[in-house]
Amino acid sequence: MEQSIRDVLVHVGEDPDREGLLDTPSRVSKAYDHILGGYKLDPEAILNKAIFAENVNHMIIVRDIEIYSMCEHHMLPFFGKVHIGYISENKVYGVSKLARVADAFARRLQVQERLTQQIANAIMGPIDAEGVGVVIEAKHMCMMMRGVEKQNSMMTTSAMLGSFRDDAKTRDEFLRLIGK
Repeated sequence: MEQSIRDVLVHVGEDPDREGLLDTPSRVSKAYDHILGGYKLDPEAILNKAIFAENVNHMIIVRDIEIYSMCEHHMLPFFGKVHIGYISENKVYGVSKLARVADAFARRLQVQERLTQQIANAIMGPIDAEGVGVVIEAKHMCMMMRGVEKQNSMMTTSAMLGSFRDDAKTRDEFLRLIGK
């Protein structure tokens, strides 16, 4: 990867041997390893390590989970917040695991639409949830830095499964509680 980054520097007209760029190929390689580290994570394993029996059957929401990802079309960042809600009978997730699952999928080359669905699907299965709702609001650098150059644009996507899809009252309660 370091040689590829050197090649990019040369391609754009830079001198990869100048002082400020000497370590750039190594730094970029390490940054990509971190930013795209989600490929090494198993979302199902993350969730399965933190399922707890509880006498509940009501909506559980974690909102404003900060995420960042990389657009697979331009390899530029997008970043924002994920809101997750679910209803399950007698099972709950450890709260931090919801954020970890969002990160596991976000730290891959992505499109926001697929990311939203992946998070919802992952949460639904292990506890056989009655319903799951996921909303992501994100700013895309590919929209801000190039192309249309719209600085204040925000993309919102949602995935509603089970009762969140089928029951308007459940969906409305979720959206109201996350402030939408």
